[in-house]
Amino acid sequence: MKKPVLKGSVVVAAIIVIVVIIGVFTAFVQNTNDGAAIGSLDSTSDDSERMIIITTTTNMITDLVENIGGDNVSVTGLMGPGVDPHLYRPSASDVKKIQNADIVFYNGLDLEGKMGDIFVKIRREGTPVWAVSENIPTDSLLGLDTGSHFDPHIWWDVNLWMEAAKAVASGLKEHDPENYQEYDKNLEGYLNQLELLNSANLMKIDTIPREQRILVTAHDAFQYLGRAYGFEELAIQGWSTDSEAGIREIQNLADEISKRKIKALFVETTVSPAIIEALKAAVQDRGHHVVIGGELFSDAIGKKGTVEGTYVGAFTHNIDTIVRALE
Repeated sequence: MKKPVLKGSVVVAAIIVIVVIIGVFTAFVQNTNDGAAIGSLDSTSDDSERMIIITTTTNMITDLVENIGGDNVSVTGLMGPGVDPHLYRPSASDVKKIQNADIVFYNGLDLEGKMGDIFVKIRREGTPVWAVSENIPTDSLLGLDTGSHFDPHIWWDVNLWMEAAKAVASGLKEHDPENYQEYDKNLEGYLNQLELLNSANLMKIDTIPREQRILVTAHDAFQYLGRAYGFEELAIQGWSTDSEAGIREIQNLADEISKRKIKALFVETTVSPAIIEALKAAVQDRGHHVVIGGELFSDAIGKKGTVEGTYVGAFTHNIDTIVRALE
């Protein structure tokens, strides 16, 4: 018996059905892949949206917030290495960065004196603004003038910088309570680093005879370091670089250095070295040989991505430089 032969119309219909099935399957696969891709993009976007946008002033504070905030924060620092916060005037783009931030962290104690009005305005508009110095007891601060103002250079006392770290953690936890455990963990780890930093540097400084622990710099940035580690600090200018150093101040300090046979002077990264060079020349005119013992980080730490671009690295650099020059 002969097999039935398919008519042309039947063949065409069968082909159409097959094409439709293939098309439906292809569309299903494409939609599935597109959905996965979109989901992946959404996830990336969600991760970005979850980041807390933070603006900081000095690069010491930038480093501090990055250590405590970890992967949850995106930090923009206004002041880089070599920038003097006493003299810093924010640009229009800086103001915009402050306005666009979820949180602003600054030092306080009038360090960023020319930015005070901006912080007040931003706070009134609803942005959380935290001074990292705000929880430090006043009896732990060094008074200036009549005592109504305090020395702002708190980062050169490791114990006070620990309090600043706690203030940053408090600000982050208040803004993002869901991740409080992570901030507490980061804080604990960083405080351990600072404790090790403190103990290691105490041992280094013990190699310097007590009578030689005299730190001569351009301005009074190291009073807290002096109190913590037993240094006497002598400076041409006061705690702020906002006023110019006069010839009389240089001559008077040169007299004292010569009389006491002080070994070394130190340049600061945020102050022109010409001031210390002038002091050195005045001392040598008096017949006493003095050297420039090196460059110290004072109102800013080093370049980001370097060892000295971290607070721990900059502090270690300073102590090592001082010890080499004075021991």
